[in-house]
Amino acid sequence: MASHVVGYPRMGPKRELKFALESFWDGKSSAEDLKKVSADLRSSIWKQMCDTGIKYIPSNTFSYYDQVLDTTAMLGAVPSRYNWTGGEIEFATYFSMARGNASVPAMEMTKWFDTNYHFIVPELGPDVNFSYASHKAVNEYKEAKAQGVDTVPVLVGPVSYLLLSKPAKGVDKSFPLLSLLDKILPIYKEVIAELKAAGASWIQLDEPTLVLDLESHKLEAFTKAYADLESSLSGLNVLVETYFADVPAEAFKTLTALKGVTAFGFDLVRGTQTLELIKSSFPSGKYLFAGVVDGRNIWANDLAASLALLQTLEGVVGKDKLVASTSCSLLHTAVDLINETKLDDEIKSWLAFAAQKVVEVNALAKALSGAKDEAFFSANAAAQASRKSSPRVTNEAVQKASAALQGSDHRRATNVSARLDAQQKKLNLPILPTTTIGSFPQTVELRRVRREYKAKKISEEEYVKAITEEIKKVVDLQEELDIDVLVHGEPERNDMVEYFGEQLSGFAFTANGWVQSYGSRCVKPPIIYGDVSRPKPMTVFWSSKAQEMTKRPMKGMLTGPVTILNWSFVRNDQPRFETCYQIALAIKDEVEDLEKAGITVIQIDEAALREGLPLRKAEHAFYLNWAVHSFRITNVGIQDTTQIHTHMCYSNFNDIIHSIIDMDADVITIENSRSDEKLLSVFREGVKYGAGIGPGVYDIHSPRIPSTEEIADRVNKMLAVLDTNILWVNPDCGLKTRKYTEVKPALQNMVSAAKTIRTQLASAK
Repeated sequence: MASHVVGYPRMGPKRELKFALESFWDGKSSAEDLKKVSADLRSSIWKQMCDTGIKYIPSNTFSYYDQVLDTTAMLGAVPSRYNWTGGEIEFATYFSMARGNASVPAMEMTKWFDTNYHFIVPELGPDVNFSYASHKAVNEYKEAKAQGVDTVPVLVGPVSYLLLSKPAKGVDKSFPLLSLLDKILPIYKEVIAELKAAGASWIQLDEPTLVLDLESHKLEAFTKAYADLESSLSGLNVLVETYFADVPAEAFKTLTALKGVTAFGFDLVRGTQTLELIKSSFPSGKYLFAGVVDGRNIWANDLAASLALLQTLEGVVGKDKLVASTSCSLLHTAVDLINETKLDDEIKSWLAFAAQKVVEVNALAKALSGAKDEAFFSANAAAQASRKSSPRVTNEAVQKASAALQGSDHRRATNVSARLDAQQKKLNLPILPTTTIGSFPQTVELRRVRREYKAKKISEEEYVKAITEEIKKVVDLQEELDIDVLVHGEPERNDMVEYFGEQLSGFAFTANGWVQSYGSRCVKPPIIYGDVSRPKPMTVFWSSKAQEMTKRPMKGMLTGPVTILNWSFVRNDQPRFETCYQIALAIKDEVEDLEKAGITVIQIDEAALREGLPLRKAEHAFYLNWAVHSFRITNVGIQDTTQIHTHMCYSNFNDIIHSIIDMDADVITIENSRSDEKLLSVFREGVKYGAGIGPGVYDIHSPRIPSTEEIADRVNKMLAVLDTNILWVNPDCGLKTRKYTEVKPALQNMVSAAKTIRTQLASAK
């Protein structure tokens, strides 16, 4: 029996790619330096898998930014604003599409299915002149082969690529993107021909959209595409890979009937119902790539249970056609547990990062072929038993409190319009009030202070002094800019989830458990291993200190329970909603303590609420019910005069707008700037929103500084569909990753735009 890995993290065990990218972007290193770091990373990954014994090793899963953007480059689908003139796409064009540049904005970015990874959304239309413009897939296959490793080149499949795209600016929103299939398939044929000529015997086409609820015409596109590709694929073994959820019955039928396809990959961790389809109707003679090792979490695999599942599948497809695999790319997990020297031994024994999951996959394949590593399996069984029985996992009082929440509704007693009236009397804000989302730039000096304090190189007194000075600088800057509702800038925080997890029980932390979020941006998710509670206040000290520095309202900044859940590695031994309710109770305690300390505006970020939405519509209502309920629990007990804000990040919100309204926040800020005001269309279609709302007026993920006129134009577009008295003006996300040289002029222009429009509105009365 053989082993396979769907994909592997790109950043490197110590974020080597991140630092190489940022050095290149800052002009501190050359393109050749970046290419050298990248080649070394690819080489080490291939060698590691080869040495472990993996048979089907992927190539072209490395990316300088994003695999969907790589496909856009391969197809030459560069939007006209980047002035690309043809030929092989170089870094300048590629990174302009990803990040924007001084003169043009970046392409839209949105979440990759229900993960915290972001992809760059292709912008397509009838006039795109597709051409084979990036030979990356072939080059990386040859690169591996030159090192003695015969890999499986991976491409984003043609139908999923189109289904994940959007109509380009100026193209009718109803433009049928699948009508472009005939234009992109010739390029796929060219790539496939070159891979065959280079010696490839297998190819992996990722078609993850097959797990969605697809209409019949979209399923027919798969049939059409693979029938068209059949002769090109002849002579190759072809794996079509799916992941993240069950494949619906109709899609399973379509998938397993595709022409020219040798093998099918399924996520059998999240897609448990797919197992029944495999048992009843898997086509004879085809390979089954069984995703039994979880690519989305960091818990050690239950090897005994996975082996039993593989043995069942062996009875269905036969040993020669069964391949042990990961459930999806390991891109979504941390890289290597070997770099974790501070995790205690008990918790460490419960974990497996990407490097360890590769070993697990191979151990399962060997065990099924009769070469079981008894010592490895025994150690795994002992770790599984230790986790189930450890007293540090369970807190009966917490379990009892969260169980009691399930039958209640938890809403504030007064409706939102009455609350907003009470808040306005207290806050006395102008129309179109300005604010920011929370964080300000995290300088090298600031990171040094936090690092030295953590390492006990500076005293608590020195640390408090340094952080207080940073807060004062941020407060003074906002007052100078004349922003209406201030933030303290979060200088004490390493990450919006990790910071809270460090102060809650039931969490563990890694030193190098980084996961790519987008581009060079990495997050280090905490590990929720046990029941969650709040031993003491977490933010009151710093928020109170900041409020003392100004007469303007100072927002208390919290991360909401759903976001803490979705941006952590969550325990898999109880339902996710139970863990979420536990976190909600902890945040509720914090909200009430902030109010007691005199903080009258409190932001509870739910950046990841949409991200956790299940991929299948039948499961939406259950998730949204407990997710929205968890948010309401956090602020149910406070006064009408305390204003509750929330913030949501890159996602498609229109389909859950009623759940957003049901959250019952006083003010919501939402990413809007990269998506052509897509969010506003929901209000044009008649949805009434009575609470405050701040659709982001500029993109903070790009170094580009928007002009006053550009921001004013965005605000005016918003005013066409939103009432003046509910609209807020703000950036679309926190400013942590930007530089002050970008932040100050951008905010200056933002405030200037708000004031200009206030004047216009006043004179129009």
